[in-house]
Amino acid sequence: MKLLPLIKLLFASLVVVFLLGPLVAVLPLSLTDSVFLNYPIPGYSTRWFKELVTADSWRLSIVNSLLIGSGTTALATVLGTLAALGLRGKRASLLLSALRTVFLLPMVVPAVVLGVGMQLMFARYGLTNTYLGVIIAHTVVAVPFVLVNVSSALQGVDLKLEQAAASLGASPVTVLSSVTLPIALPGIISGALFAFATSLDEVVLTLFVAGPNQRTLARQMFATIRENISPAIVSAAAVFIVGTIVLSLAMLAIRRRMS
Repeated sequence: MKLLPLIKLLFASLVVVFLLGPLVAVLPLSLTDSVFLNYPIPGYSTRWFKELVTADSWRLSIVNSLLIGSGTTALATVLGTLAALGLRGKRASLLLSALRTVFLLPMVVPAVVLGVGMQLMFARYGLTNTYLGVIIAHTVVAVPFVLVNVSSALQGVDLKLEQAAASLGASPVTVLSSVTLPIALPGIISGALFAFATSLDEVVLTLFVAGPNQRTLARQMFATIRENISPAIVSAAAVFIVGTIVLSLAMLAIRRRMS
């Protein structure tokens, strides 16, 4: 009986090492003072982090990522929350299942297929090589994450609370804004954070619909890898990882505070 927990612990430790090993091996190279990615590290420096701020290409990509990520987060959160509210509490039916499938399709459809379709469609409406086009493209793949999180949060909303508010004379809008949404707020915030992280990490759709002026940080990293492997890529990856950890901790703190 005591052997099984030990085996579970060993297996879990191996999984953690397998997942985090590459990060532990690569991230220290972001502090190297050399132009090559190799061990042993000849010296330590923050020159590559400074390059992210001083180099025009990297600085523009960071600004674009924050701008596009913010727009994607706002649009995906609104659309995903509305979709979750619309699909909430409905009895199982073929139409309902079809609607849910349509909303979740971007999670399973290959990004290349989405990218080709969006490029053809956006070209007809003049949205290629524009910030709005990139935001719409990122929103398509971010909405399912918002929908899943908000739907899970809405399942915890007791219908009796809404019925009680309505019986006391509250209008549907008041019930929604004062009862339903505050209870579902942790799920909405979690969905928004997932949408922002999805936008930051998206590179395939950006390659299809963005122009030179809409180059994001993920696309800049991809282009730099193809042209010249630089420690600045590792520094950018470190920024991604730290940002993801901060978002995860923020999500956890918000959930605990509101629970």
